[in-house]
Amino acid sequence: MNIKNKNMKKDTESRLLDKNTKPTSMRILVYDFLSSQEAALSLSEVESHFENADRTTIYRTLKTFEEKGIVHSIQENNTTKYKLCHDHCSESTHKDRHLHFYCKICKQTTCKEEISFPETLNTDFRIDEIRLFAKGICEHCLGSLQ
Repeated sequence: MNIKNKNMKKDTESRLLDKNTKPTSMRILVYDFLSSQEAALSLSEVESHFENADRTTIYRTLKTFEEKGIVHSIQENNTTKYKLCHDHCSESTHKDRHLHFYCKICKQTTCKEEISFPETLNTDFRIDEIRLFAKGICEHCLGSLQ
């Protein structure tokens, strides 16, 4: 293992420990894989990257990450996709108030954080979760159509 990989592993371990999550080998691998992805991924897509890993272990890793505020889940039709959260999410609060965008051409789901719902509203009720989801054509695919 070279110095860059050692530093990356140590950084990942620290991030997991900061989220009260034991840094097992699989958790480190899944975290590092998700951190290299721009689009949200389904369990099957994550699983296909780890040929010899057990599906149940990957599923449990993703669910633990979701519970600990490490990933947020995006419901897309009958599929759940996962995307790494920013550091400001926690076990008690996912600050996931941005648009999730599905491109009908490239079939990728991405987070559009520039389009978000305000953090605070003057209401008599409490909002625990907001899910903003849109379908269309992403900027990359739109550019190739013109």
